[in-house]
Amino acid sequence: MTFENTLAFAKQLDKNDSLAAFRNEYFIPKHGKKDSIYLCGNSLGLQPKVTQSYIEQELKDWRTFGVEGHFHAKNPWLSYHRQFEKPLMNLIGAKKGEVVAMNQLTVNLNLLLISFYQPKGKKKKILMQASEFPSDYYAVEQQIRLHGLKPKDCIIEAKPRKGEEILRTEDIAETIHKHKDELALVLFSAVNYYTGQFFDIKAIAKACCDHKITFGVDLAHAIGNVELKLHEWNVDFATWCSYKYLNSGPGGVSGIFVNNYHAKNFSLKRLAGWWGNDEKTRFKMQKHFEPAEGAQGWQISNAPILSMSAHAAALSLFEKAGMKNLRAKSKNLTSYLYFLLSEIKSADFQLITPKKPNERGCQLSIQMKKDGRRIFDYLTKNGVIADWREPDVIRVAPVPMYNSFEDVFRFAALFEAALSRK
Repeated sequence: MTFENTLAFAKQLDKNDSLAAFRNEYFIPKHGKKDSIYLCGNSLGLQPKVTQSYIEQELKDWRTFGVEGHFHAKNPWLSYHRQFEKPLMNLIGAKKGEVVAMNQLTVNLNLLLISFYQPKGKKKKILMQASEFPSDYYAVEQQIRLHGLKPKDCIIEAKPRKGEEILRTEDIAETIHKHKDELALVLFSAVNYYTGQFFDIKAIAKACCDHKITFGVDLAHAIGNVELKLHEWNVDFATWCSYKYLNSGPGGVSGIFVNNYHAKNFSLKRLAGWWGNDEKTRFKMQKHFEPAEGAQGWQISNAPILSMSAHAAALSLFEKAGMKNLRAKSKNLTSYLYFLLSEIKSADFQLITPKKPNERGCQLSIQMKKDGRRIFDYLTKNGVIADWREPDVIRVAPVPMYNSFEDVFRFAALFEAALSRK
């Protein structure tokens, strides 16, 4: 497509957008009497208008049935978590039995690390990105310490080449090969929170499989953003959050993926609770833990119904829109924004997100060379809701579910205006 730097062209793109009507399914924060330009779905997705009715249904059933809601609610609470299996399978490319909604992201990451980080002899190291989200780094450090080891001896950081901002796939594969006899685990975010780079998870998984190294993935910035095929790619485990691109509310329920080839490996170390026990014996109240097969065997506590009802509301819209359609629009949105920003003649910023659409998700990261905070504050004052990351990056994420091409055009115009102000 040949882009044009005009409002009329942006409006025409919106007119031709088959997903445009989904914008009306969400509450857009206001700036004055107008909609804000909300480009922060990579931090917190907007509230679907249907969410309230989903939560009210559970409040009504709680009021009506009390404890009997576990069996007689419109959506019985005893099996409430099962409704998420199909939509989550579709979003991450999983098979039946490989996913379950539970807990929050870092809780789940720690639970999975207990099972899948098992250092032995020389194989005690973990490879992760140098620019990994801090919470993941904290979890890894503490898991290493739990094994009586020192993080400085056990963490290998994958870094971009000097003068580059993004990691090359061949360099990641080479690092895995170089340290194959020392690596107990490779843990990567599928999409880097800072640069927006979407990694070639299939290629990284192959490098791990070739050397029989366990591979885990953080999908916080990937689920609901990019197309994934975790089962096909032979990823061992993954976890995510639902409050970013999945729009399931602040602190919304997380989920996990455990590949089916681990489904019956009950020798894997894990923490236990009664909701992870085999359903056939769960209510016999026996003392000894019998894990359920598959991902459900990593559950500990029963489902947080009110939080999960918001999750159900949000996922219902993904089922209607379809991830393939959303991804196609996302590529067009970010490509248009990339074009508009590239049209601006200024040495005061650079884009550190990959230019190729297949190597990024919704997010573009703008690195400011000067006056970054001033530029960001100007954007905020003029109705843009974006994200500032120290020391010098403005992150903007045009989300295909509710952002428009006009949003993208107006942001670029305001950004150019901010650069020109003294």
